[in-house]
Amino acid sequence: MAKSLAELKAIREKKLNEINLRHGKNGYRVVVGMATCGIAAGARPVMVKLMEEVDAKGLVDVTVAQTGCIGSCRLEPIVEVYDANNEKVTYVHMTAEKVARVVDEHLAQGKVVSEYTMTVVDGMIIDPSVKG
Repeated sequence: MAKSLAELKAIREKKLNEINLRHGKNGYRVVVGMATCGIAAGARPVMVKLMEEVDAKGLVDVTVAQTGCIGSCRLEPIVEVYDANNEKVTYVHMTAEKVARVVDEHLAQGKVVSEYTMTVVDGMIIDPSVKG
């Protein structure tokens, strides 16, 4: 059955509201680096696990997407989490096993899992394994 213009506009508005991360305080956009280096390092299982965990937890204000090269091949797989204010947290050396904790703590509770993140000091990337 054909939809009227008003029905199509209503569907469009509903979908825009669902993906607009600024409408909810817990809105997140999660981006997985899926360039060749990311895929070779295991980004595909990380992305699949992210989507499964977000769905299992019923987190409706979370969007999971992929991108190409993020620029730090030695830290792949990389997952960037943007909050509603476009503040970014970068998780490095991600695995499917680490995803559950990031979803539980960061995406559901707003608490960054700092031991999985990278830090930039004086323009240099500090790997999580040397932060401690």
